[in-house]
Amino acid sequence: MASMSSGDESLRLCVFDLRRGQTEGQELDKILFFHPPELDVSTQLSVTGLSEGLITFTRLFSPEAACEVIEAERHSHVFFEAETDIWMVMVVEKNKDTGAIWRIDALRGMLKEVHSLFVMFHGSVRALLEKEPTGGLTRAQLYPFITDYLSTFQKRSRSEDWCCDLFVGKKLQLPNFRETTLSERGTVQMLTLARDTALEVQSLVQVLDSCAGNLQCHSMILFQDLLVSTTLSPDDTTNLFTFAVMRLTSQALLSSDASSWSYLRKGTGSSETSSTSGSIDSQHHVIRPLQNDKWKKGKDGFLVTDVWGLETGGSPDSAIPIVWLQQRQERVYLLAYQYKSLTLLLLLPTTAVLNGGLSVSAVKHQVIEQASLRIMKIEEKISRGWGGENAYHVKGYRYLVVDTDLEVSRASPSGKVATLAKESLLALNKLREEVDLEKSRAKRQERDLEICIRAKNNAWVIARVSRDKELYMALEKASDTLLDATDAVGRFSNW
Repeated sequence: MASMSSGDESLRLCVFDLRRGQTEGQELDKILFFHPPELDVSTQLSVTGLSEGLITFTRLFSPEAACEVIEAERHSHVFFEAETDIWMVMVVEKNKDTGAIWRIDALRGMLKEVHSLFVMFHGSVRALLEKEPTGGLTRAQLYPFITDYLSTFQKRSRSEDWCCDLFVGKKLQLPNFRETTLSERGTVQMLTLARDTALEVQSLVQVLDSCAGNLQCHSMILFQDLLVSTTLSPDDTTNLFTFAVMRLTSQALLSSDASSWSYLRKGTGSSETSSTSGSIDSQHHVIRPLQNDKWKKGKDGFLVTDVWGLETGGSPDSAIPIVWLQQRQERVYLLAYQYKSLTLLLLLPTTAVLNGGLSVSAVKHQVIEQASLRIMKIEEKISRGWGGENAYHVKGYRYLVVDTDLEVSRASPSGKVATLAKESLLALNKLREEVDLEKSRAKRQERDLEICIRAKNNAWVIARVSRDKELYMALEKASDTLLDATDAVGRFSNW
């Protein structure tokens, strides 16, 4: 991780609306979020003004394609149009001496991820602005949400050594090339099951669906931080999987318990959030689903949290987490049940509950009565056959395989990736940047691509793109020839 101070020029992160603040003297109205929040207004306006100018200028040459990155001598400006005219911009300082080397697409992936998570819990930014045109509600939700994401985001790895806060004291740590070269944000990691176990899981899914009676519900099952089963679309699966690995799985709860004291001692996340949104929290019902150490396992096996609170005059169901499914355009209650390393997520339509057609407590009772024995059996069987951290390690290879259509990836364990030489990782990171650029140019056109490069330390770094499948690999055996490297790619052809 490369550190950067919140108070210097190392990082700027802002969210702004191009439709707002177009009248002289009202420019500040367009800013919906800015990090670091303690910067003076003139600096915030300078960053957003420059970003808006770059967007407007680049649109003169490419009206249909949004600006993605501007490389200056000292900084990289990363752009993401989250929604129409709603822009997220990250400005990072270039400093190779501190290891601050990033792949632009990986940084943009962070912006996409935090926006997707925000929409899952709060709905679109534009919808919030239309609901409350002053922008107060939007800022009240955005500031704590993004701050919690930055300060308590748990990196997706089964290794405890790779589980840490993005904030350390006053330093914000962005994932650098060591963490992002052989990983892919915005994808899920699947658990491979034996045929008999897969049939049992399928049977369990049917039982979970029946717990809601005649109403259609959705479910997701995880073992540790690997996906076992889902009935959701790829986009909704990715968003819910990301949140589950951050806050709900058995390992997320263990990490939360272990880090709670150190988190309180640091105090960065909570103090910063209060300083940025304290005056508006009292005016709006602010929900902070990404807060650390807020989920606990109840006696009945269901996970409970006080994050959603109990709205004044509301029913007990108002304290149950609610998420938004993008594909179905539906709000659903989120129920999480956990047995040892197995975590089950059950999604119930809020309309059915509010109309009296479905009782949350009754559904919980049905899960315990009808599914608990199956859950215990499946957890025991998976645990018995689980190979641990290195289950998907392939001896001699350091690799990443991505299916962009299904939003699924598989990679070498982080501990094995850590054994690669810095030169190999830098060469592969550079190669991925070139592939990102080629994909951006090709856009939606299908294009096959295969590149093998000999790095300075004689390692082979390889990239292969075929339709919706991507493979990245590093081979450090000095005696390997180009033919050996090509053969290695062939062994991974059955993706």
